[in-house]
Amino acid sequence: MSDALFSSPEHEMFRTTVREFVEKELRPRAREFDQQGRFDKTLYKKMGDLGMLGLRYDPAWGGSGLDWSFSLVLFEELSRCDNAGVTMGISVHTDMATPSLAHFGSDELKQQFLAPAIRGETVSAIAVTEPDAGSDVSGIKTRAVRDGDEWVINGSKIYITNAATADWLCLLAVTDPEAGYSGFSQIIVPTDSPGFSYDLLDKIGNVGSDTGQLYFDNVRVPVAHTIGEIGRGFQQQMMQFQDERLVACVSSIGASLDLWEQTRSWAEQRILFGKPLSKMQVSQFKFVDMLTQITAARELVYACVRKTVEGEDATELISMAKLFVARVSRFVADECIQLSGGYGYMKESPAGRAFVDSRLGSIGGGSDETMMHYLAKQLGF
Repeated sequence: MSDALFSSPEHEMFRTTVREFVEKELRPRAREFDQQGRFDKTLYKKMGDLGMLGLRYDPAWGGSGLDWSFSLVLFEELSRCDNAGVTMGISVHTDMATPSLAHFGSDELKQQFLAPAIRGETVSAIAVTEPDAGSDVSGIKTRAVRDGDEWVINGSKIYITNAATADWLCLLAVTDPEAGYSGFSQIIVPTDSPGFSYDLLDKIGNVGSDTGQLYFDNVRVPVAHTIGEIGRGFQQQMMQFQDERLVACVSSIGASLDLWEQTRSWAEQRILFGKPLSKMQVSQFKFVDMLTQITAARELVYACVRKTVEGEDATELISMAKLFVARVSRFVADECIQLSGGYGYMKESPAGRAFVDSRLGSIGGGSDETMMHYLAKQLGF
C-alpha cells in the first residue's frame, strides 16, 4: 500500500506484529480450530497482551487511542489466517459487541466489562438476531421488564457468534413495546447469569467459531448494566453496525487476496496437458479478472476507512462496500474452486472452505437486500 494513511512506519510495525502472530498462533492450527468448532480462548489474552483488542478505544480503559486505519491493518492480516471462523470470532469481540460500550457506556461499565475485554481476559458477543428478526432489527421480541433496580429478561436470540465462548453479551432488547424505535435498550448480560442457556448450531461454514441460539428465562441483571440511555438501544445498535460492516469488508478483502495467492501457487504447480495450469490463457484471464475485482473492492473499502478517519459520515459508502465486497468475495471463491478442480471440492482445500465461508458475507450484518433497500431510499426511490 502506498497510501500514507495506511502505511506509516507505525502501521507497518503493527502489521508485522499481527502477521507474526497469525503465522505463529493461528495459521498452523487453522484446521484444528475447525475440528473443535471454536478456537482457544487463550488466544484473546495473547492478542490483548499485544495490544490488538482495543485499538480505537480510550487508553483510560487499556485501549490504544488509534484510528480506524489500524483496525484495517489488523483485519487485513488476521483474515489471512486461513480460517474465516477465527477472524469472525475475534471481530465480534472487537467491533460488534464492544463499540457501543466504549462509546456510550458508563465509567463503571467500562471498568467492569470493557477493560477486561481489551486485555483479552473476557470475551464478548453481540445478541441481536432472533428467530423472527434478522436484518429487520425492529422486529425483535426479547423483552427486558424493569423490576426495581433490575431488568428481568425473557426471550431468545439465534445465530450468535461466540455463543459458548462469551463471558458477557451486548443484548438488544425491547424495554418499552409502545415506544417504537425509542423502545429498545442495549444491556450487558453476563453469561453466568441464572436463567441463561444456549444450544450450539451446526453451520456449513465459518466453523472455526462457535455459533448458537441463546435463551433468557427470567434472567436478572442490574438496570445499571444498560449501555447509554434507556430507550436509545436501537440508535446505538445502528451505529455499532457500521463498525461491524466495515470490519467484515476488510476481512473479506484480506481473505480473498490470500485465497487468490494460494490458488495461484497451486496453479503454478498443477501440471495439465503437459504444462502448469497457470500457463493456460483461460486460467490467466481468471486470475486477472479476480484480482481486478479484489483491487476495486479494496479501494472502495479504503475510501470508507478514509472517510471514517476524517470524521465524515461513511454510512452510505459502507453500505455500498458491504454489498459489493460480499459479491466479489463469492465470485473469487467460486472461480478459485473451479480452478482447483476436484481438490477444490475437498474441505482441506482453501477454495473449498472459502466457497462456503464467503456465502455469509451477503447475509450477516445486514443482507444484500437490506443494503440495497437502504441505498435505494438514499437515492430517493
